[in-house]
Amino acid sequence: MSVRAVQLAFRLHLGLTPMAYVRWVRLDHARAELKAASPDDTTVTRVAARWGYARPSAFAAHYRDVYGELPSYTLRSS
Repeated sequence: MSVRAVQLAFRLHLGLTPMAYVRWVRLDHARAELKAASPDDTTVTRVAARWGYARPSAFAAHYRDVYGELPSYTLRSS
């Protein structure tokens, strides 16, 4: 299967590119971790790094775009 065929299959079945899907999965897992965590025991930066974000600012921007709130708010609300 070619790269282009994989990209087309993702678009047809999920409405996303492969990288957008990977980003969504990473953000979804990070959100679950933030909701389950205690603000006393973890930080947004640690969660972002664990899910592959080297820059916390990029993580926060992607997170806010998808969930409409900052990851720090999610962590504090848990």
